[in-house]
Amino acid sequence: MSANVGSGISGRQRPARLGRRALVAALAAAGMALPAAAEPLLTAAESDPVALGWMQGFPPPPEKIIGQPDSDYFSFPKLRWTVCHFRELLPTRRVSRGLEAPRPLPYALDPNIDAVTFTPLGGGEPMTWEAAFDANYTDGLLVLHEGRVVHERYAGCLDEAGVHGAMSVTKSVTGLLAEILVAEGVLDETALVAEILPELEESAFGNATVQQVMEMTTGLDFSEDYADPEAEIWTYNAAASPLPKPDDYEGPRSYYEFLATVQPEGTHGEAFGYRTVNSDALGWIIARTAGRSLADLVSERFWQPMGAEQDAYFTVDAIGTPFAGGGLSAGLRDLARLGQLVLEGGELDGERLFPEAAVERIRQGGDRDAFARAGYANLPGGSYRGMWWVLHNEHGAFAARGVHGQTIYIDPTARMVIVRFASHPVAGNAANDATSLPAYQALAEYLMQRELEAP
Repeated sequence: MSANVGSGISGRQRPARLGRRALVAALAAAGMALPAAAEPLLTAAESDPVALGWMQGFPPPPEKIIGQPDSDYFSFPKLRWTVCHFRELLPTRRVSRGLEAPRPLPYALDPNIDAVTFTPLGGGEPMTWEAAFDANYTDGLLVLHEGRVVHERYAGCLDEAGVHGAMSVTKSVTGLLAEILVAEGVLDETALVAEILPELEESAFGNATVQQVMEMTTGLDFSEDYADPEAEIWTYNAAASPLPKPDDYEGPRSYYEFLATVQPEGTHGEAFGYRTVNSDALGWIIARTAGRSLADLVSERFWQPMGAEQDAYFTVDAIGTPFAGGGLSAGLRDLARLGQLVLEGGELDGERLFPEAAVERIRQGGDRDAFARAGYANLPGGSYRGMWWVLHNEHGAFAARGVHGQTIYIDPTARMVIVRFASHPVAGNAANDATSLPAYQALAEYLMQRELEAP
């Protein structure tokens, strides 16, 4: 979900550290991921939270309880239950759907989609869509084509009435809000961050532009190497954790306080660096500019007008700040509604909800040279704009992506939106890209061909 953070404590002196178990809890509280275990992993069927009996019974057996104060609830295979139950473990802030009836999604299910085949990246035997579902530890998968649901399936901890952690898909929701404010002339992307947030003047963010934050080309001293106990990610997550701190803890106690400590490294604008703190800085910029909480803005700009069927929610830090980089949980169909709204350029049933220019800017993409320096082997020729991943492939596809397999994949050429929730044991998307990206392309081609052959 993130990739690098910066401590910025003066003189590189870090505050007294939390114990390892508390730090792991802080990591999970911020919606971040632990490194995968080296030993052989359980399959999707073997790790199914229902089959394993997590949190079943009144009360559950002690060995089947997942909760506080235990700090391993985001470790595999427990994470396969946790991703649907953040609200039972952490404080949250609601994203209200309002009081109106939900806007229905039209259905035209295609039973042949499961048989669509593709070849994984790097070669190998052809694979079907149905096989990829379990291979990627999928909890929920929905496909829209021309605005109609053509495929929908649930497993694991998720059903139609459930919500699931979106992880870093949250970043793209935050980025879309920023692009809307820029398109509306409310937010100046050329402004220095310190002009909007004087509190960050002495930090690495102070002399970066809003655009550099939105494209993650900021030069920050921030490591998210989970294997390094001295990495700034631990300080960041300790600050973000709403859990009680030890008596001797002297570090930052909120997202805001931590962001003010981030120190510079490198030059702004030179290279793409996927760092979650950029998203939290952007969330702060948005809230200050609009004078509204990020959660309220997501409700007012998206959830209510698009006719969501369920409230969503953000995990929050100790002072109630929504986690702009990864804290959103939502229903599968509601994320599909959001994806369709983006595909339509901000228009819904003839009503314009936000300027089309916001989506056009995302589709144009960011600095490809800066992105190439980050070395994403599975995304050659790609870029990053408005906190969306832009593939620059022949279909002009772009995506919101989150650890453990979360996706909103939008293919404008095929008029297709794919939304996936998953609980893959490996955090990084590289673990499932080989059986995801070619699957998405194959489905797009199938749907386009089906349209051509329709009577």
